[in-house]
Amino acid sequence: MEPRRAIRMPALEPDPIFPRPEPRRAIRMPALEPDPDAARPEPHGSLPMPALEPDPDAARPAEFWTLSGRGRCMPRLPEPTPPSNLISSMMERLGMGDEPSPSLEPGQRPVGRSRNNMAMARRGQDTENAEGAVAALPGHGRGLWRGRGVVLPGIRERDVTVPSRGQPHAAAAPTSSPQGPQPVLPPTPTSGMLPAASKPAPALKPVAKGTPLSMGLNLIKIHCQNEAVYQYHVTFSPEVECQTTRCAMMKEHWKVTGDTTAFDGTILYLPILLTELVTVKSRRKSDGEEVSITIQLTKTLKPSSDLCIPLYNVVFRRVMRILGMELIRRDFFEPERATILHRYRLQIWPGYSVSIRKKDGGLFLLADSIHKVIRSDSVLDVMHSINKQSVSSFRDECAKQLLGNTVITRYNNRTYCISDIDWNKTPKDSFTLASGEEITFADYYRKTYGVTIRDLDQPLLVSTPRVKQTPGGKSSLDSILLVPELSFMIGISDLKGSRAAKDVMREMAQSPRQHYERLTSLLRRIKDNADASGELMRWGLSLDQDICRTEGRVLPMERVNLRHSSFIPGKDLSWHKEITREASISVINLHFWLLLYPKRLQDVAKDLVTTMEKVCGPLGMQVNRPVMVKLVDDHISTYGKAIQDFLQNHENVQLVLCITPSSREDLYSSIKKLCCVNSAVPSQVISAQSLMGHLVKTRSVVQKVLLQINCKLGGELWGVDIPLKELMVVGIDVYHSRSKRQCSAVGFVASMNQTLTKWYSRVVLQMPHQELAESLQVCLSYTLQEFYKENHYLPKKVIVYRDGVSDSQLNTVLQYEIPQMQESFSFFKYQPSMVFMVVQKQISTTFYTVTGEQFGPPPPGAVIDHTVTSLDWQDFYLLAHSSHQGFGVPTRYICLLNTTNLSNEHLQRLTFKLCHLYWNWPGTVCVPAPCKYAHKLAFLSGQILQHQPNQQLNNKLFFL
Repeated sequence: MEPRRAIRMPALEPDPIFPRPEPRRAIRMPALEPDPDAARPEPHGSLPMPALEPDPDAARPAEFWTLSGRGRCMPRLPEPTPPSNLISSMMERLGMGDEPSPSLEPGQRPVGRSRNNMAMARRGQDTENAEGAVAALPGHGRGLWRGRGVVLPGIRERDVTVPSRGQPHAAAAPTSSPQGPQPVLPPTPTSGMLPAASKPAPALKPVAKGTPLSMGLNLIKIHCQNEAVYQYHVTFSPEVECQTTRCAMMKEHWKVTGDTTAFDGTILYLPILLTELVTVKSRRKSDGEEVSITIQLTKTLKPSSDLCIPLYNVVFRRVMRILGMELIRRDFFEPERATILHRYRLQIWPGYSVSIRKKDGGLFLLADSIHKVIRSDSVLDVMHSINKQSVSSFRDECAKQLLGNTVITRYNNRTYCISDIDWNKTPKDSFTLASGEEITFADYYRKTYGVTIRDLDQPLLVSTPRVKQTPGGKSSLDSILLVPELSFMIGISDLKGSRAAKDVMREMAQSPRQHYERLTSLLRRIKDNADASGELMRWGLSLDQDICRTEGRVLPMERVNLRHSSFIPGKDLSWHKEITREASISVINLHFWLLLYPKRLQDVAKDLVTTMEKVCGPLGMQVNRPVMVKLVDDHISTYGKAIQDFLQNHENVQLVLCITPSSREDLYSSIKKLCCVNSAVPSQVISAQSLMGHLVKTRSVVQKVLLQINCKLGGELWGVDIPLKELMVVGIDVYHSRSKRQCSAVGFVASMNQTLTKWYSRVVLQMPHQELAESLQVCLSYTLQEFYKENHYLPKKVIVYRDGVSDSQLNTVLQYEIPQMQESFSFFKYQPSMVFMVVQKQISTTFYTVTGEQFGPPPPGAVIDHTVTSLDWQDFYLLAHSSHQGFGVPTRYICLLNTTNLSNEHLQRLTFKLCHLYWNWPGTVCVPAPCKYAHKLAFLSGQILQHQPNQQLNNKLFFL
């Protein structure tokens, strides 16, 4: 398929939904006296939005859904006021009563669906209606649109109009038949089933706005020259169990199959067509028995078929090996071209990350220039260094510094994650080979790899791989023992902020031109190597000799609103000066607060208070003198006792601020647990090291601390124009701890007002390393209840940004998480329109700006929504932040569900606006603010608190 050409559209009238901002200039508003008790200011520059909602009188189908499963109750936290009748009734129907969601310990079950209940729910789906059996997804009769217009089971294809790519598409509204007494519901209009979205009239079709921009991407077009790829099923009679033996037998018959084959032991791919059934004979070498091999054609595949993609990736791995590169995990590196930093005993290996992807414009090779940092010191050298520094706690320090780190073994270039240290085993111990022979570790490495182990008394490292399912259905979980002397650390995670880390990052940094030349160098090497190019040609594949060049757009810049003025940021999209010189939208004055500090930091504490009083004026914030408590030492128990005593004896404490001598994770965790779990008081922890620099630097730090404190108390820093009315934006993210026993935490954050400057949050703890979010129905129900209390109406549009989901999990999220959220609407007897967006920031796609042969970093707001987007989903790439690496790494947004009439461009504009609203940074960030807030909340709850926060803090950004 030829790539679509970007068509430059003529200038049209301004969009009534997302108007263009005015030219850059400060707009002075009438001066207002700061009043902490006054109502929140009206949004700046909001325009009336046309009615876009579906017909509220449409009928809704019957709905069947049950969400149940109880978690074990843990000791209760101090509870706020009981929830309203609506939420209480819903929780009782879910079988959860009035108990709070407890913290989970290892082995306990989370609140949500149990396996039995899920199985019962699935059995309940397999019902038949009058017209025949309908296979239902977890939506239970709910009609969902997936991706680009594929009708999911539960909707008859003749009853709907499939939406075209890039247009909004609708989902059938879920309903419920509640049993028992009805909850008290807020007075909201009821709406029926959302009609399926039809293709809009040409006059109403949204036109992409923005400045055209010539762009280059790290994608290389692949051309398929063969007519087809043929798939065969191979059977052996009698059966041959060993896969290696099967492959060896097939190679014996190369005259039949040809030289070009791809065989995994059962499925054979060939670029040539054999007769319908081929039978050949081989003789097994182990016992001399004759084996009959039958090769039968099963499928004829188009060269661009999805089933061919894994095959092409295998072929390209062969090409990279032919070029002399070494495979480490999924990437290829060239150790012989390493850059050695003798000063830090580090090696930087250059390499490539390559994979073949199917996009709108056809098949592409996604190639990226990458690096891997290898330590010249072995793990044994690190252990010797630890032993010199702390002899008494040697083993504990080794566990603290080594567990969870990744190492590479140079004898086979494989990487392993250290999960434990076996102090009872040494290289002198023996193990059993597959042949049954007993051999010591030292002898094994000498005979197999020619490596002599010098220290025979060192302990062994333990690496436990992930559980894998064997063909027989049994789980395989065999621990791997590694020798520290032969293992080398990877990465610079423990060098963050140091001079070594800066030097390493400088060596790995690439300009757009350098990155481009690395990619074109790879293409030239493949072309000039006869074996590599021949391997591709045997499968009918050829590569372009240049990267993909296409036309993107730059979205209009957004206006940032403060209390008395508005402005359009500069090209770097940063407004640090403006936010520290003018008053925020709303501030919470600091009247009664506690300041804790060790006695040796008394001068630092006094200077901090003095600086806060000086800089708070321009911020529009009033800071009274705190209650200062001098501690005798900096022990955890000393801080904890002082905080507990003060909070027990005083009410209405607004903030607890602690000055610590250094950045200590254990002390930080203890303070946060006391303030966020046992009590409901916002807290701020400041390292004294950050307050001991130059006066100008200290002033800047204090300004940022005051802005952060204002957020934690419920203030609003800045906003952007949000024309959409009656809108609620939700961010969801899941945090996973490195520990296999520690629960994962789901962060759920939602907007509470028109300007998207008030937020409400919930946390759910679930089983370790579980990515799919549980209890979203409960979270959204509480959120809707809070939204109604705040605004006296329910949102008509709910837009969800879900972070941390890979491509392989998209269908599961569509079938499992979205129905949970749709169920919440039925408890309120209304059906809003909904958008569900998946946010992917860990991607390999990069952008350049291309002007002739000049390459440069793309500007913030650059977006691409064609040619390199997905065939299965409606998606786009957006670079919202300033690029500091020379080339831009965008964020990918995938729309799983859209029942609104917002176009793809409207979603791009709204997403770009949300990237301006993260108050921890006076500029744009790479993902929407709700996702950043959800990540901060999930990290605090899952890693630091290991518990749900006190619910009285839910309406504050206490987690910043």
